[in-house]
Amino acid sequence: MLNQSVFTLVNPQNSKLALRYFTIEDDCFFKGVQRNDFFSLIWIVKGKGTVDTNFDNNEFGDNTFFAFAPYQPFSFTFDEKITGFALYFHPDFFCIYKHDKEVESNGVLFNNVYSQPFVSISDDLTNTLTMLFDQVKEEMQNSAMAQHDVLVSYLKIILITASRLKLKQTVQPIETGKANKDLFILQKLKNAIEENFKIKHSPSDYTKLLNISAKTLASIAKSNFNRPVSNLINERIIIEAKRELYITDKAVKLIAYELGYKDEYYFSRFFKINTSVSPQYYRDTIGFAKGVQPQPSLN
Repeated sequence: MLNQSVFTLVNPQNSKLALRYFTIEDDCFFKGVQRNDFFSLIWIVKGKGTVDTNFDNNEFGDNTFFAFAPYQPFSFTFDEKITGFALYFHPDFFCIYKHDKEVESNGVLFNNVYSQPFVSISDDLTNTLTMLFDQVKEEMQNSAMAQHDVLVSYLKIILITASRLKLKQTVQPIETGKANKDLFILQKLKNAIEENFKIKHSPSDYTKLLNISAKTLASIAKSNFNRPVSNLINERIIIEAKRELYITDKAVKLIAYELGYKDEYYFSRFFKINTSVSPQYYRDTIGFAKGVQPQPSLN
């Protein structure tokens, strides 16, 4: 394990964080609730504890890889000494939405309301990921030509590796009886939300679509996702709103309308309740207004 160290690249256009690498030897980086305006990749190589993502609380152990989107709140409680690595990157440095076809991490590692925000790293990938993190550290100390391109290449490989592993680990097993019936209902719910979240915002809309009682649907969602159906719907709307705010220059009023909200101010309140920031603030800090700027040189 490398000695604890921190290396940071700053966007020269706004003096904000572009990319940060650090090794983990204690919990000093994770005091209290984290709500960052950048993507957070945290690999706990050794150690165990619990992670709270506001909507869920899960235990974890050695070799757990976490991925948190901007403004996604999370907090750790560690039961023992921890070691590991972390990478923080701002969307100005690398935008997962713009490069979704390349890395396919949006909806897998990030912004997935149906799965835990972490993946277990298999033993055969430990050496590979360690090498990749070491390469990032080495390159961040190298101000030579094309540094940004090299770092983005390593970051892409890390994201793709973790996304592939998470997809493998989230494949649902074939079961029988009640468990199989619940999985069938959950899949129908996921499909229904994906097809209708722009026009149907109430859990009652989905009980009608699925022809199921509100009590049964709420129970299944709670037991499998540890959150109510309303949260699943709201989180899907927020994901789409963030995407539109990031990659387009559409007015907030138009985005609200396309998501089924006739009142722009009601939508803005809804967005702020779920993200702690307004739509305009989100756009100004990590959205279209920033994303359209030329990629900064980090040499």
